[in-house]
Amino acid sequence: MFRTLLAFITAVVFAVPALAQTYPSKPIRLIVPFPPGGGTDFVARTVATELSKSTGWTIVVENKAGAAGTIGLLEASRAPNEGYDLVIGQADNMIIAPATLKNPGLDPAKDLTAVIQVAISPNLIMAQADSKFRTLGDAIAAAKSNPGSVNYGTAGHGTFANLAIELLMQTGGFKWVEVPYKGAAPAITDLLGGHVQLAALSVASGMPQIKAGKLRGLVVTATKRSPALPDVPTIAESGFPGFEAVGWLGILVPNGTPPAVIARLNLEFGKVMQSADVQKALIAQGVEPTTSTPEAFGAMIRSETAKWQKVVRDAGIKPE
Repeated sequence: MFRTLLAFITAVVFAVPALAQTYPSKPIRLIVPFPPGGGTDFVARTVATELSKSTGWTIVVENKAGAAGTIGLLEASRAPNEGYDLVIGQADNMIIAPATLKNPGLDPAKDLTAVIQVAISPNLIMAQADSKFRTLGDAIAAAKSNPGSVNYGTAGHGTFANLAIELLMQTGGFKWVEVPYKGAAPAITDLLGGHVQLAALSVASGMPQIKAGKLRGLVVTATKRSPALPDVPTIAESGFPGFEAVGWLGILVPNGTPPAVIARLNLEFGKVMQSADVQKALIAQGVEPTTSTPEAFGAMIRSETAKWQKVVRDAGIKPE
């Protein structure tokens, strides 16, 4: 992965026009559309701190939470398009929220311009350490033999992990019963207490209890195993070849931002993602660093939007 990042950055260096070498001339604001202390906030602040170190730029991180993360996106979309207002978007507020809110206020895939993808965030299906479900196959077989007998906790109905399970159930022809909570912490608590049989949450949410031996990771939803939990197999390894349902995070700017500025931002963020300190910090939180061209990130957003909005429709989830 690191060799790929280096090759990517080397290629971008020669693509950055001289115009962008004078940028920036004032502080840059990075909008985080969620409250302080969460996973997206952690990634944003980790990356912003390293970017300040590596470039000498002044990066001001500003939390603008609300409306499932769309308020911060909307503010970014309306900001001046000069490269001094950035936003960190992720699968939940870029794709899921617009599909599940009656009036999200914007279409993120059209109203913002992609700069670079910085990370992926797989989900995790887990059970109690002493559960009879030792594999994903065990939990699916139980649901098929006795419909309605298997339940799973989520951090909320319509969250990305919930939709990952919906896609898995659509693919596998079985049904688990969702028990939505108001956040990951109460879902973990009830899983530990035996009130639900499974939980579908982020890797970061379950990792401490798995490493403590209190929970068992059944599968991760990426196509490759998580470096944070290398002993936990993927869904693709567990009878569903090619299955993938990963969250992601990336940097976006208002439409109309000069291409030379986007190229400069892409270059500098790409260098940050190669930092050993950043990689170590993100992996410790169950998040995997990555990078991309602006074009590849934009294409991925459009592809993922089509994929997951279909899952929302097929699952019968109505905008609220």
